[in-house]
Amino acid sequence: MLPWSFSEEAAAEKHMAQLQHNMWVTNSRLAALSVITGGGKWVEIKISADPLYQHLLLTAEKKFWRCVESGEPPRLFGAEPPRPRIEAIRIVDMSASNAWAEFSGVFRRTREAHLEHEDAKTELKGLIPEDAKEAIGHGIRAKRSKSGAVSFEVLSMEGSHAPVQ
Repeated sequence: MLPWSFSEEAAAEKHMAQLQHNMWVTNSRLAALSVITGGGKWVEIKISADPLYQHLLLTAEKKFWRCVESGEPPRLFGAEPPRPRIEAIRIVDMSASNAWAEFSGVFRRTREAHLEHEDAKTELKGLIPEDAKEAIGHGIRAKRSKSGAVSFEVLSMEGSHAPVQ
């Protein structure tokens, strides 16, 4: 692979079906894709087995082989390859990115409000009696699911006669 356009993600994506097929055939849980770039750099990419993708791949291979035997043109099979997990090794300077600048500004500006919001949710959950399925008041409804998880929604204050304190 050419060194100026080499991408571990692209290499793993290009060879994913072959790697998953080989892992299925050999009953392996891990494969290594070994790449020597055009600049002579050696890169090893570890890929984990994905049993669901392997099943879909084998099904597509069988359907394709039946088409080869029957002469019928094959139809596309909608199996998406798994996204490879690439080991993060680089530190990237994003100061030239306008999008990064925009979203980092939003992140910094809203961080305190987000933390305050999460604290309020925690406190509200603690105020709900254990046997309550639903709690309503001051424009908020909390619902407890069968598993015990509590979710919140903001209610319209129109027509609400909640006392203001």
